[in-house]
Amino acid sequence: MSDHRTIRPSRVIVELIRQQPRRYGASLLLWVAIWTMPIIVGLVVARYFDALTGSRTATGLTAVVAAIVVYALARVSVIWSAMRLHANVLFRAGAGIQRRMMRWIYRLPGARPVTESGGEVVSRFRDDVNHIVEALDFTVDLVGAAVSGIAALVILWRIDTTMTLVVVAPGVAVIVIASRTGTIVRRYRKAARDATEAITGFLGETLGSVQAIKVAGVETQMLEHFDALNETRKHMMVRDRTLTEGLHAVFRNTVNLGTGLILVLAAGTLATPDGLTVGEFSLFVFLLTRITDSAYFIGRYIAQLKQAGVSMERVVDLLPGARWQDLMGAPIEALEDPDPPVVPHRDAPELARLEVRGLSYRYPGTRARIEGIDLEIHAGEFVVVTGRIGSGKTTLLRTLLGLLPADAGTITWNGEPIDDPATFMVPPRTAYTPQVPRLFSMTLRDNLVLGEHRTDAEIRDAIAAAILDRDLADMPDGLDTMVGPRGVRLSGGQVQRAAAARMFLRHPQLLVFDDLSSALDVETEAALWDRLFDQGSNATALVVSNRRAALERADRVVVLAEGKVAAAGTATELRTHPEFRRLWFGDETA
Repeated sequence: MSDHRTIRPSRVIVELIRQQPRRYGASLLLWVAIWTMPIIVGLVVARYFDALTGSRTATGLTAVVAAIVVYALARVSVIWSAMRLHANVLFRAGAGIQRRMMRWIYRLPGARPVTESGGEVVSRFRDDVNHIVEALDFTVDLVGAAVSGIAALVILWRIDTTMTLVVVAPGVAVIVIASRTGTIVRRYRKAARDATEAITGFLGETLGSVQAIKVAGVETQMLEHFDALNETRKHMMVRDRTLTEGLHAVFRNTVNLGTGLILVLAAGTLATPDGLTVGEFSLFVFLLTRITDSAYFIGRYIAQLKQAGVSMERVVDLLPGARWQDLMGAPIEALEDPDPPVVPHRDAPELARLEVRGLSYRYPGTRARIEGIDLEIHAGEFVVVTGRIGSGKTTLLRTLLGLLPADAGTITWNGEPIDDPATFMVPPRTAYTPQVPRLFSMTLRDNLVLGEHRTDAEIRDAIAAAILDRDLADMPDGLDTMVGPRGVRLSGGQVQRAAAARMFLRHPQLLVFDDLSSALDVETEAALWDRLFDQGSNATALVVSNRRAALERADRVVVLAEGKVAAAGTATELRTHPEFRRLWFGDETA
């Protein structure tokens, strides 16, 4: 959890403005013009009324109408420009926060990026960021209303000082009410956002587990839980919305009450010789709304700022170790100004030897761990890590690759220590296919290249190496076949081989497989290893597997038991080792 005492919503908004001062400044000037332009109409109308009563030189009706038409056209033009420019500012601000959130997540240990569910993460990326941007959006109206109100106040002060002072009273009352209710607004908004997030999190998990729910026969119970979550959300949302709209009503009615009082006082002066002229009275009535709107917007913005602060806290809570300042910076640019392409590290020397000494990691709050792992891989070797379920095989791979932060131990590449495995053990040094590969709802081609430029010949070579070429021939659209969310349109074996092809396409020096063959039949697995190692390839591979096809081919087998290395050697040398025999004959029995 972050220290929320350092998060001041006003500082967040100021920082968002500093990101794009020219765009925001231009937008602000246009919105100030929108708010102040009606004052011109008020002055013109006041002059016309005075002319009708003989207080001023008469102005022709035609000239007045012409001036209003010109004003209307100018106002439409200003509003169109302001909306277009301001929408651009808001998009860049919101997308910039979201991009930096995503970058922060990518910097976290890959096996434990965030603790929230997918639905909860989406809620914070979408809804909470929108609430922060809404506070930025509101600033142009706030400043425009303030400038307009001050200008109106100056004009009214010159007409009647006493009544102008009375005008200020409702505005002060609105600001005091908004300040006093800020804590309640913040608490209610947080409860409403948490309730909404619970719904999105439940939906994300449930929709991804429909099969498990149906097999367990708990559809009714899940619907009842969904109803309970919705009931809680309804209660929290009604409370939050009632408070918000109630405050708006109080702000408006306080202002309107003051307005009515002023109009009564002003109307009484029309009957006196030294009182207001008809034009001055009309101007007073017209400009009164400029001042009262300023008070209303100040009060409303105070509440809006509190709500934005809640959303900023929730966003920061999503990102372990982050501060709100880490989400600030240059805004995201439009498509015509994209980020520079990511250039993979290609300065690493060719792998000759990878050494692991004393590598340890323990999952927080559990006994699951690896401890004191020693491992050595030479170029061209096929090394297999084996062991029973829970022995630490996957944990070893994840810690080696920096996907989990090691508690102890060293890793060296050709004798040179690796200080940050998470940034070093990436293509083209290493590439990794996890036990449960992830495919995206894109075409097969896009899933393989993942944004990199690759020729069809390169893609087909990688597909052939992964024994996916026959499957590709049966796909209706070939490489442009849509695989569906998480590859649901492919079989488990096709998903694993597609992930292997994606890895081969990066031409890594070290291939890391986590139980790649678990969804493959024996013949397909044997063919995959044959193509990888029997065609003059200098491939180096670290493989987690309990399958005989891999164990028999291995140059060296490392047996794990309870998070430690129990034995190491070739399959032939390990035949007498009890732990290896359990794995070997267990596989044969299966």
